[in-house]
Amino acid sequence: MKKGFWLGLIFSGISLVLIGCSTKKDAFINRGFHSLTTKYNVLYNGQVAFDQAKQQIDDEYNDNFWEILPIEPLKIEEEKLEIPTLPGQQKKVTDESASGFEKAELKAIKAVQKHSMDINGRERNKQIDDAYLLLGKARYYSQRFVPALEAFNFILGSYVEPSLLNETRVWQAKTLIRLQNEKLALETLGILLKNDNAPLNIIEDAHIGMAQAYQSLDSTHLVIKHLDSAVFFSVNPKQKARNLFILGQLYRQQQKIDSSNMAFEALINFKKAPYRYKIHAEIDRAKNYSNSDSTELVLKNLYKLIKNRDNRPYLDELYYQTGSIELANGSDSLAIDNFNKSLRSKDAKPYQQELTYEALGNVYFDKADFPLAGSYYDSVLNSAENQNNRRIRRLIRKRKSLDDVILFEGIAQTNDSILYVASLNEDEQKKYYQDHIDKLKAEAEKAKLKEDALAINSGFGNFSNDTSKDSDTGGKFYFYNVRVTGFGKQEFRKIWGNRPLEDNWRLSDKTTININTQLDNTVSQNTVDNSKLYELDYYLDQIPKETAVLDSIKTLRNDAYYQLGLSYKEQFKEYELAADRLEKLLSFPPKENLVLPIKYHLFKIYEQLDVTKSNKYKEDIVTNYPDSKYATIILNPEEVLSFASEENTPEGVYYNVYCDYEYEHYERALENTEKALKQFEDLPIIPKFELLKAYLLLKTQGRDAYEEALNFVALSYPNTDEGKHAAEVLSGFKKNGNSTNKNKSIKKKSLNTPQAKKN
Repeated sequence: MKKGFWLGLIFSGISLVLIGCSTKKDAFINRGFHSLTTKYNVLYNGQVAFDQAKQQIDDEYNDNFWEILPIEPLKIEEEKLEIPTLPGQQKKVTDESASGFEKAELKAIKAVQKHSMDINGRERNKQIDDAYLLLGKARYYSQRFVPALEAFNFILGSYVEPSLLNETRVWQAKTLIRLQNEKLALETLGILLKNDNAPLNIIEDAHIGMAQAYQSLDSTHLVIKHLDSAVFFSVNPKQKARNLFILGQLYRQQQKIDSSNMAFEALINFKKAPYRYKIHAEIDRAKNYSNSDSTELVLKNLYKLIKNRDNRPYLDELYYQTGSIELANGSDSLAIDNFNKSLRSKDAKPYQQELTYEALGNVYFDKADFPLAGSYYDSVLNSAENQNNRRIRRLIRKRKSLDDVILFEGIAQTNDSILYVASLNEDEQKKYYQDHIDKLKAEAEKAKLKEDALAINSGFGNFSNDTSKDSDTGGKFYFYNVRVTGFGKQEFRKIWGNRPLEDNWRLSDKTTININTQLDNTVSQNTVDNSKLYELDYYLDQIPKETAVLDSIKTLRNDAYYQLGLSYKEQFKEYELAADRLEKLLSFPPKENLVLPIKYHLFKIYEQLDVTKSNKYKEDIVTNYPDSKYATIILNPEEVLSFASEENTPEGVYYNVYCDYEYEHYERALENTEKALKQFEDLPIIPKFELLKAYLLLKTQGRDAYEEALNFVALSYPNTDEGKHAAEVLSGFKKNGNSTNKNKSIKKKSLNTPQAKKN
């Protein structure tokens, strides 16, 4: 009896399962079976795989807080985008080989294929719309946006009143934005926002979608509007924190600093915000530092954050921002200290290191320590990942220009020193160098005492105290014996002097004295002989005494100061440095033909710094040089501009002269070039005319005149393309001993003017 009962019960259960498995019968059992199986088996596993994959994306995404954050943290990778393939080329994915989103997609497809109950054109399984939504979302995060859009469109077109209608519209709009169809996305979201009964999370997502669309369209004020609304209706703490941070960045971009500060402070006080947003809100609030802020409070807060052990991963950014504020308040030493701490931070990020190196380079540039500034700029350029970045391209140009500044500063300082010593009488020269020798001896003695103390206290030195060994030998290896080692060091210094531990140490010290003559543009290098470092006569014999040599040194020194003044003024906009170099040049004094251009440049420089000094130079030029081009420019700038018709512009004149050169009208071209050099004196186009003149002299007067003119261009305009080209041709002469084919034509890049391009 019992056996028959159990067999009947089992048979009944099997019958119910078989009946319920049918997707073609619209019965309560069928609907319930497939709905429960879809929800708690297939879709559950798919949703778990989707959530895990989404969490992995969020964890692996690295926000660049130095730029405006994207509203949705999804890194678009071109190689992942949908690429049409032939049926036989499609990758076969199984549950075992599938990644997170692929597995979620497979589960969603399985739910539709096995549990869809499409009876008489109506879906009877209420979970199928969830399956299509999961399918679309999985494809979206797999960056297959076209198939994702098909899934969302199917839901909206196939279900009359789906429970996920509003959410599907949001995802449809997000996909349209990724496909660059922002207009349709805005229409879709606009319809959704008109629904007063939509839940708060849908309203928040709709405003975020609108902000994304307007961000793609570069409508910043509308992005701000919808992000503000998203924050107001927010139910997602993580997204709210992100939206607040982006708002702070956008307000700062629009120079609305007060609104930016309010957004960052709201984020700082938002308890549920992820910590990375809160700490960067603190840092970016400090970036908004201005004179209206309390410097003491801002710095106190930053130093407090630095002391917090939880902020160790952000120390590089905190130290950098602290250094920036210290620098803005004139505390250069504290700024440099904080910048160096930023570089030494354990978790220093590459981009932050770039910014810190650049900041240190700027500090030392302002201090006129150009070699050190150049070293820091080199560190930026060597570590920069994106060489095409606008900031990096600007820094490359600055670094290239800095080479010329370093060169001219070196010439100026070296020649200043030589001329100073040469101007002293014999007794003063002896005293000057004797003081130098005494200083070298004191430094050598100090270094010797330090080395001896180090040797005695080192592990090797202590071997000599071992009573089991000869106190004089201290062991078989002679470096274990302090006496022998000290004697060897003394003998080495007598022969070689104080040599640094480096490759090629036998070469004498790299310190050189450059005495350049304009006659042959050569450099004689007097290498310091370390064996004569303490001999007074050795130094006295190197002081130049010939008038021609001293005049040459003065000329090179003056040219260097002039080039420095122009470089600081035109290239770097460092007006104080430019004024300092040109004022010194006037005091030397320079050649007569440089006096007027120097005064005019000082007049223009002091317009930015000191109106009183600017007016002084203006009065000087107008009074003492009334017929000069500079006086005309100062008194009647409108007349100068009106005179500059298309053919009378420097570019137009150059083009006409160059055409004469091309058509071999050399005499006329040379005559017009001479006129242009007087007419456009000190204008940027002058190097082009000078180089053209050199080639015209080659055709009219021969090679000697040509080389002399090239030498003038190379010396007078060394940091221009024309000057470098002239130097290159001259070096070719010296190397080959004869003229090369370079003489036959001027480089076409010299003809690089708007007028020439137009014609």
